[in-house]
Amino acid sequence: MGARRQLGLAALLTVGTVVLSACGSAVPQETRPAAAVARIDSPVTAAGAVAQVEKVVTAPDKTLKLGSKGAAVVWLQKRLKQLSYMPGKPDGRYGGTTLAAVWAFQKVNGIRPTSTIGKRTWAALENPRSPQILVKNGQPTRVEVNLAKQIMVYYVDDQVKLISHTSSGSGVPYCETAVWQGKSQRFCGSASTPAGDFRTTWRASGWHKSYLGQLYNPIFFNGGIAFHGALSVPLYPASHGCVRLPMNVAEVLPGMLGKGVPVHVRGRFKR
Repeated sequence: MGARRQLGLAALLTVGTVVLSACGSAVPQETRPAAAVARIDSPVTAAGAVAQVEKVVTAPDKTLKLGSKGAAVVWLQKRLKQLSYMPGKPDGRYGGTTLAAVWAFQKVNGIRPTSTIGKRTWAALENPRSPQILVKNGQPTRVEVNLAKQIMVYYVDDQVKLISHTSSGSGVPYCETAVWQGKSQRFCGSASTPAGDFRTTWRASGWHKSYLGQLYNPIFFNGGIAFHGALSVPLYPASHGCVRLPMNVAEVLPGMLGKGVPVHVRGRFKR
């Protein structure tokens, strides 16, 4: 399976080092208030402020749904990339890769995640919020994982480099039987992603087989818990403990995120 494959709405599912996956979920359409015209912003800073410049940004006035095509989708993709999300190539096709970036953006901006781009999301794209800083006075280069919102933010020199949708540990106890090291073994755990302060350690390239499944480009930061690409990254915690990422994010993250970088995990997801 190619790492660069465009993901569909249902194709957001993976497995992890302490991680197996679950299906993606259907999401409702938006009903939104009127949008406002706002100023364009430069890259978001860790200080929480969005630097303003003279140019005015006006979003398209068109409702988009998964599968939409055209100039409005290109605008959406370029705008998300400008704001440090990863919607994939600006090809004018609203597929699963762009959807994962839309979800991340909506969560940062206090919008219930949905595949429909309506007036409220367009207005937020004109006047975007900065992601919440979880660790004040943290290292200038660090990763913050917000379990409550299910997002990851990567800061470089106190500027936001990348914001991604994630799916962390489900919190549901599990027992799995798997063939490991040539024999059938039973593995049990709590399927949790512990909060705390960690650092990136070792990694593997491509598909890495763990005793509970396969991880794409895993970057470990807490024992057997890693960031890794997944073929399913639903809108709820679904892994056995790892932090699942969309495949296009996992494809480039190893080239961006070095060893020994602080990783701060905070919050709790409320179902």
